[in-house]
Amino acid sequence: MKERTDEQLMQAVAGGDLNAFKALVLRYQSLAWKTAYRLLGDSMEAEDAAQEAFLKLLEAAPRYRSIASFRTYFYRILIHLCIDRSRRIPLDNITDVPDIPDPALDAVERLIARERQAELREMLDALPPNQRAALILRHYEGLSYGEIAQILSVTPKAVEGLISRARASLQAFLSHL
Repeated sequence: MKERTDEQLMQAVAGGDLNAFKALVLRYQSLAWKTAYRLLGDSMEAEDAAQEAFLKLLEAAPRYRSIASFRTYFYRILIHLCIDRSRRIPLDNITDVPDIPDPALDAVERLIARERQAELREMLDALPPNQRAALILRHYEGLSYGEIAQILSVTPKAVEGLISRARASLQAFLSHL
């Protein structure tokens, strides 16, 4: 039996099929947490945002129309939740990036890698939420400018500007180090 597409699963969810919803959650839970974590920098906030995104997805299922891909639709929900949350979270409460030690690195190399991750987190946190979201969706999630534009409800040209300004801010931050 052929596996159902995300869009087919979402249509089934709209019809009340909770097993289809469970299948979507299983497919997207890791991606949702990782994306939320990259945007929020806090594992508990990321978990809460991902869960809230799935709840909003379930609530919106009857109104879902497969105009855009399901992935774009889901990212839109998640990103907007994360942007709203990032405006409420004081940046000094954000935890360090969890470190999974690379067994190939010695202790000094692991320390340097951890410091670089913390610096990157600090730089990302300093960006305005829309710039941070655009940059993360492009570089970490590999989405196209068109997909990001749909998610952020802006034009592809605006996405280009957001990413350009984010890169310029990051370069300015790096030049001070």
